[in-house]
Amino acid sequence: MSYITELGERAKKASFSLGNASTKTKNDALTAIAQMLIEKSDYIIEQNQIDIKAARENGIRENMVDRLMLDKNRIKAISEAVLKVVDLEDPIGTVDSGFVRPNGLKIKKVRVPIGVIGIIFESRPNVTVDAASLCLKTGNAVILRGGKEAIHSNKALREVMKQALEQQGLDSDCIILVEDTKRETATEMMQMNGYLDVLIPRGGSGLIQAVLQNATVPVIETGVGNCHIYVEKTADLDMAVRIVDNAKTSRPSVCNAAESLLVDKEIAEQFLPIVKKVLDQKSVMIFGCEKTQAILGEEIFPATDEEYAKEFNDYIISVKVVDGIDQAISHVNRFGTGHSEAIVTQDLRLSERFTDEVDAAAVYVNASTRFTDGGEFGFGAEIGISTQKLHARGPMGLKELTSVKYIINGNGQIR
Repeated sequence: MSYITELGERAKKASFSLGNASTKTKNDALTAIAQMLIEKSDYIIEQNQIDIKAARENGIRENMVDRLMLDKNRIKAISEAVLKVVDLEDPIGTVDSGFVRPNGLKIKKVRVPIGVIGIIFESRPNVTVDAASLCLKTGNAVILRGGKEAIHSNKALREVMKQALEQQGLDSDCIILVEDTKRETATEMMQMNGYLDVLIPRGGSGLIQAVLQNATVPVIETGVGNCHIYVEKTADLDMAVRIVDNAKTSRPSVCNAAESLLVDKEIAEQFLPIVKKVLDQKSVMIFGCEKTQAILGEEIFPATDEEYAKEFNDYIISVKVVDGIDQAISHVNRFGTGHSEAIVTQDLRLSERFTDEVDAAAVYVNASTRFTDGGEFGFGAEIGISTQKLHARGPMGLKELTSVKYIINGNGQIR
């Protein structure tokens, strides 16, 4: 039996007991995890520093190192996110609908766990706990496979969660970490038919594409975020500057950060110098179209389709001057990844056109794309941002980690 198959066997076995656990049992386990994260924070940070040191020695960019880093405040935030999941309503066992057929059969549609969920993710060790806590609350066993750059952090976090689960009398195999970080092991995990009920990748386009190309189990596509801000000609320019600055620079390495700015030609000469001045304070590199270059000068690098299609995850942005909303929507739908898009405008009619015609999981009017997040939407910690259209779309909270079962009660009916 291979290493991955053994993990699958253990997770499947654990899923049966966890799937029937009471809400109180699951909440007690989550509370224990939250408490133990704080109690063991020194140990977690110690192991995280091994990963940080290795990342810097390997030349990983500082903004990516930031995604990897854990400190007391971040561990506290992770712990608080777990407690928020405790406070959320448990969807398992809830009745979506019920009806009686003419023959007297009583049919109920009830929420149940999916079973075993696989998560393949990169860099951010908080995902280890976020994903595990959501899966635990919904009665799903989870197999976690993080990147090698975070292996010490992830092992420490899994060990802490394991101790908390055992303390509460739950099978610790309902949260499993793949400790072998070789690429071949990841590919084998993508093909765990009979063990994984669904696989969710969280990371950059390279990871997402690798999963889509190699997986033989069902996949929920998440994560890649080439997000746009369109500043329409009636926009409040001060508001637009604040939104662009926040969406681009507050945390450029995350998937809901803005990567591209579209500006209406009628306000471009007024707006672009203002927004550049603010972006310059954060040393944001700008790629722009010919009109952008003409307005802002030789500091602007020429933008091609490659830049307009790219998720930079860095202090870099592409800019295009557009001739009205038609061109803006066309550009967004061509280069966007179906994640989050925004318009800044005072024209209600145009805002409605933008929200109706832009193809994305989240479409904003006069707000930053940085709000596409399970916590900000009130879902608690999220499993990821789904950019597909089947089963789940947008921030995936508890309900998106459930399936349904039809329960039929009769009194002797036959067909």
